[in-house]
Amino acid sequence: MSDPHFLPLVGAPPPERRDAARNRELLLDAAKKLVERCGARSVTMDAVAAAAGVGKGTVFRRFTSREGLMAAVLNHSETEWQALVMGGPAPLGPGAEPWDRLLAFGRSRLDTTLLHAELIREAGRSGGRARGAYSFAATHVRYLLTQLGVTGDIALLAVALLAPLELPIDEPETLDDFPAERVFEGWVDLARRIAGR
Repeated sequence: MSDPHFLPLVGAPPPERRDAARNRELLLDAAKKLVERCGARSVTMDAVAAAAGVGKGTVFRRFTSREGLMAAVLNHSETEWQALVMGGPAPLGPGAEPWDRLLAFGRSRLDTTLLHAELIREAGRSGGRARGAYSFAATHVRYLLTQLGVTGDIALLAVALLAPLELPIDEPETLDDFPAERVFEGWVDLARRIAGR
């Protein structure tokens, strides 16, 4: 039941019922554990329902499709990563010099992409790297570039810096030719050129 002292905003979605919120967390936790144990490609709606102890219909009502469920799991991990960028320990989080933060960001983003590459692909159109997650990363890179005194088209330079970090998603077969260390070293070279270091 909602708090009678606070009125909902016009156009805002209705508040989530307590049992619905509990089911959502239960399903996300079950899906996350299955993804970690079996890989995203192997996770089915039936398996998530069984692991969460609910009916398959509950999973479909909550997430609409398997892609929607994978997107929700991905969104959960993106939210955790964003919290580290915004308030975690330096150098990824605040408190380090902008250049050190940029390097930590690049390494962390590439590692996160590699860790979740299959999940990102399985989320398909429902998730991919959701627009909000990409927007957060681009905004953070623009902020760091500005802190470094970079001039020019900062928005375009941020896109150029983010592109190599997404390589394992867009072109998974290229990982044989471009292993993670090569991608990161190339990314650092690009970042140095952009930042004039």
